Amino acid sequence: MVETAVEAAGDGARVMPGVSAYGSAEARSWAEQAAEAGAGSVLLLPPNVYRADEAAVRAHYAEAARAGLPVVAYNNPYDTRVDLTPALLAQLHEAGDIVAVKEFTGDVRRAWEIAERAPGLDLLIGADDVLLELAVAGAVGWIAGFPNALPGSCTALYRAAVAGDLDTAVPLYRKLHPLLRWDSRTEFVQAIKASQDVVADGSGGPCRPPRTPLSPQDEATVRALTGKLLADGLD
Repeated sequence: MVETAVEAAGDGARVMPGVSAYGSAEARSWAEQAAEAGAGSVLLLPPNVYRADEAAVRAHYAEAARAGLPVVAYNNPYDTRVDLTPALLAQLHEAGDIVAVKEFTGDVRRAWEIAERAPGLDLLIGADDVLLELAVAGAVGWIAGFPNALPGSCTALYRAAVAGDLDTAVPLYRKLHPLLRWDSRTEFVQAIKASQDVVADGSGGPCRPPRTPLSPQDEATVRALTGKLLADGLD
């Protein structure tokens, strides 16, 4: 799969496979496989089978970094129960074990503290519904969900936001936000696929188990939101 992505992208530097695994040795092995396939970096959650302490988190990222690819930390304490705080991220960055963080907490105040504690650490937007806030705070990338359904308008939003063009970004963000908020819900994958179904006539398709379909009410909501955006000329 990674080899296919690298070939399709035409530039492995833009391919970042996830290598989160049950244990650190497996994560390192997957990172090594990603390097062999031509990927430019990897995305890694902290240990999450149990609630890891900071020593375990540091050891985990150090092991994965030995594969030789740049490692992007993924901070999602809601699902992992392990919070990569700005202070801990600074330690990981100072050790040379991470180059960036996908920040998913939704707490935009962290962007400023991360910049203070680890000035060289790249901040990546990790949730669609805080795109504008994190872009203004200095984010340099977006690991995105809904551009899979509405690539044109989402790309325009991102470019305007990181350029500081608020006259363009704010009205567009306001229109998109009711849909973007679904990226922070448990059913975000199903919602994105439902939106794709509306845009491209069934291109999203069903999710792999154990994800179950959206409830009829939620699916109707996502479809209506997407349809309204299309009617307003967004793509």
